[in-house]
Amino acid sequence: MDPIKTEIVVVGAGPGGYAAAFYAADLGKKVILVERDQRLGGVCLNHGCIPSKALLHAAHTIISARESEHRGILFAAPSIDVAKLRSWKESILNRLAGGIAQLAKMRGVQVMHGRGYFEDSRTLRVETDQGQQFIKYDHAIIAIGSKAAMPRDFDLGNPRVMTSTEALEVEDIPENLLVIGGGYIGMELGTVYATFGSKVVLIEALDSILAGADPDLARPVVAYAKKAFKEVRLKTRVEKMATSGKQIKVQSETNGVKKEELYDRVLVAVGRAPNAEDLGLENTKVSFDDKGFIHVNEKQQTTDPAIYAIGDIAGGVLLAHKATKEGRIAVEVMAGEESAFVDVIVPAVVFTDPEVAWCGLTEAEAKAKGIAVQVSKFPWAASGRALTFDRPEGMTKLIIEPDTERILGVGIVGQGAGELIAEGVLAVEMGATAKDLALTVHAHPTLSETLMEAAEAFYGHATHTLVRKKAE
Repeated sequence: MDPIKTEIVVVGAGPGGYAAAFYAADLGKKVILVERDQRLGGVCLNHGCIPSKALLHAAHTIISARESEHRGILFAAPSIDVAKLRSWKESILNRLAGGIAQLAKMRGVQVMHGRGYFEDSRTLRVETDQGQQFIKYDHAIIAIGSKAAMPRDFDLGNPRVMTSTEALEVEDIPENLLVIGGGYIGMELGTVYATFGSKVVLIEALDSILAGADPDLARPVVAYAKKAFKEVRLKTRVEKMATSGKQIKVQSETNGVKKEELYDRVLVAVGRAPNAEDLGLENTKVSFDDKGFIHVNEKQQTTDPAIYAIGDIAGGVLLAHKATKEGRIAVEVMAGEESAFVDVIVPAVVFTDPEVAWCGLTEAEAKAKGIAVQVSKFPWAASGRALTFDRPEGMTKLIIEPDTERILGVGIVGQGAGELIAEGVLAVEMGATAKDLALTVHAHPTLSETLMEAAEAFYGHATHTLVRKKAE
């Protein structure tokens, strides 16, 4: 069979891959999009961002119902039909994946389902259900993402030991669930299962959960977890796991004290690993770092001139929106434009209860780097809108450069923080000052006002909080 010729082949149809393929097609390029799974969308759509947010929304309806009791609105205890919940979640994924497939068709992007393997720097072999197909290309974009890490000592070959992928399938609601890892995945899924009725014990090796987040922002999440979970154990390591009948026997150690317990299921959420094996990249000039991520420069170029890499496989922060941005940069560079991933502000959002979101410089980073900053905070206890839904624990925080008053970073904790952070990203990207934010009229009563009032607080005249006036 003669090889197919194309200008660009994109390997991986996640939010980085399909965004790159679509953008290249919009610029008039001939594009083939190769995806191993039958459903497009990658890990984010099928096994990550979207299903987890669907389940979190379902959990939040239960939380809202419980919280309404003191308002005089009482609901019966929830009954969860796991099969129906799973079917609803799947319907969302099918609809989104179908939309991506339709957009590919409308753009003239050829989608090829199968496993891609690089024969050399200009040839990709795709193993499809109909046999092998060879693609000759000018440029390739590798967008194959990452997978949930499973340490060898935890891999018992027992389905009761889950990664996030299996946990999102919601086979059942275990009575006792151990979550290993207090990062965003462990916290989000721990919240889901605790709300659905599991007694959740969370174990984290470090001395705090959400280690990358500002401690100010993480504090309300810690408070919620201590209330919603059976237990949160910090500075604790899981030393050994073994199958014990229909349960998992877990041995852990905290400050020299060992403990052995039985759990119905264990969720291992200790990070993610690159998907780079068995791709034939040894037949190209692509190189890797010591963790298995592909080396790229700020233009997303690998050490092979014909091949680019974007998203999780290229390392850095493993976020879908970062992959999308990198995909666009790669396509622009191929098209001869001046484009690079330099000074790009990538927001982070953790969809816990409450949500946490931040962008730009954090207070902790400023301290570690010796950067002089001023911090201005606005507590949501002073927000009328936050009080209307009984969530006063939130906070909006600005990191400001003293001399220029430029906003260097924004942090938000509270309900809907993920939706609010975009204004912070815009402010940091545009080099806005605290004065710009303070002078921008925000609708009342809204949570977005907290950004304006945090900026006003910097000058000592926020309406809904009293702060010491800024020295002239």
